[in-house]
Amino acid sequence: MNLLFAVKNIIIYKEPKNNQRFELLEDEKEDMEISKPAETPEATDSNCNSDEKDSAGSPPKQFKKLIRGLIKTGEPKDRSKVTTDVKSDQNKDDVNHICKELKNNMQKVKQEFHVPTNQDIVIREFKIMQKINAFIVYVDGMVDKNTINDYILRQLMAEQKNNKNTKISVDYITDNLLAINQVIRQTDYEEIIKQILNGLTALFVEGNQECVLIESRGYEKRSVSTPLDESVIKGPQEAFTENLRTNLTLVRKIIKNKDLVTEMMPIGKAENTTCAIMHIKGITNPKIVQEVKRRISSIDIDFIAGDGGLDQLIEDHPFSLFPQILSTERPDKTASFLIDGKVAIICDGSPYASIAPITFFRFFHTSEDTTLRWQFGTFLRLIRMVAAFLATFLPGLFIALTLYHQEMIPTELLFSLSKARENIPIPTILELLVMELFFELMREAGVRLPGAIGQTLGIIGAIILGSAAVAAGIVSPILIMVVSITGLCSFAIPNYSIAFGVRIMRFIFIFFGAIAGFYGIAAGIIIFGGLACSMKSFGVPYFSPVAPKTKANHDIGIMAPPWTLKERPDFLNTNNRKRTSGTVRGWIQQANRGNGK
Repeated sequence: MNLLFAVKNIIIYKEPKNNQRFELLEDEKEDMEISKPAETPEATDSNCNSDEKDSAGSPPKQFKKLIRGLIKTGEPKDRSKVTTDVKSDQNKDDVNHICKELKNNMQKVKQEFHVPTNQDIVIREFKIMQKINAFIVYVDGMVDKNTINDYILRQLMAEQKNNKNTKISVDYITDNLLAINQVIRQTDYEEIIKQILNGLTALFVEGNQECVLIESRGYEKRSVSTPLDESVIKGPQEAFTENLRTNLTLVRKIIKNKDLVTEMMPIGKAENTTCAIMHIKGITNPKIVQEVKRRISSIDIDFIAGDGGLDQLIEDHPFSLFPQILSTERPDKTASFLIDGKVAIICDGSPYASIAPITFFRFFHTSEDTTLRWQFGTFLRLIRMVAAFLATFLPGLFIALTLYHQEMIPTELLFSLSKARENIPIPTILELLVMELFFELMREAGVRLPGAIGQTLGIIGAIILGSAAVAAGIVSPILIMVVSITGLCSFAIPNYSIAFGVRIMRFIFIFFGAIAGFYGIAAGIIIFGGLACSMKSFGVPYFSPVAPKTKANHDIGIMAPPWTLKERPDFLNTNNRKRTSGTVRGWIQQANRGNGK
């Protein structure tokens, strides 16, 4: 019974009871943006200005909470303990803020960055206008040194004879001295340290309780290159890089729309990874944007390696073989999804964009479809879907036919199969599994080896291994054909994630076919079909618009002419479903009017 219970848990995924589900309901388009109240900590310093603190004003929040606790419970508490707790919380907040004395700030920075043990941190002391002491902090290798030398140090150290002040304010520095387009004023040490690690330069000035964060990023990055995973013959040849700002620029270069919104969010409790959430305001359903932001903000992890780890943390069904978030390395494809009303998530350090919500049929679309004539695009999509079907079911159907349903095989072909298997010493199921595993091994070896060597290994290895196996009488020639056709069909699936799921499901259906023939395969289709149809991607049914049936969409398997696609997919419940307000090909109406029709 325990074994059956374990198998049931593997096949049937149950949502955890404490997981908050999200449903995208019909006509639910209220604009409910997540808005967090800005918490601007007051710039105070107990170490430097203890005499300047204002004792008047409203009582601290911690004191209010403790008083509420006394009122609710009715239990007497020690007032000295209450006062001590409030003071400790205040001191903790004061330590996290900048001090007016420069030496204390430098000591704090050295302590936080473990200087001088940590030799990546550069601290440069100087005098502003040859009068006021100051220093800058940056990470070596992450900044542009020309910016540091020419636009920060040179501007600040230049002598101004007309200015005889012995003190200088941050306002004067940002407005008159710094020749930089982006500067941020900050008082919180945690935020300052985070921005320094992101490549900004921090400027501390004697007598000021504010730090100036200066945009000076200039670390090495990969240039824009051609797509490797989603290459096309006809269409744009640009791909994302590992630099977040470059990726956002590539998308904005395609969508020149003032309503294209980019929201930056940190990921995890350490907040050392930043992601950008892109959507078009006025088109994308605000509920979807809100749900994406809610899931990302609730992640509690110290580090996420790229978009793949993020996808698994925010998708609805993490145990499913079907991906519920689409990853693409193409800016043009990302732009087309944004125009449809979807949300794009781009992580810093990842050359891919994650698209949500997504449906099953969109995994078989490519960027090349829109650049070809609609007849050619329809043909290619049907080819890909047939390839996915064969890659999933062909080995299982072969096993079911040869083991349980020999009467369905033509007599001549049955005699040929029997003759080919006369000298084969192993059962058909084991024969098929061995060849499939060898094929997967060759594929993985070809991917891990360098490009030219990997391609050579894949071609030559398949020829040599197949010929040797047939000559040695280990496998039959017909099985070599089945495995080869299956592998070829899996290569025709355009999306890597869905292709990987197909590769795993192939082995599952092999076992279904070996256990109960066509009945086992039919049972597997019912099980996986039911699970897939019950899935949702950010509130959108996974098999929309087929299950459940929604308004007719001519851009699923069959690609309709572009002038007929006048509306966006209705299952997304976008704020603006109309792609056009009139006739797409207006010149036809003009010609008809000219001809008097």
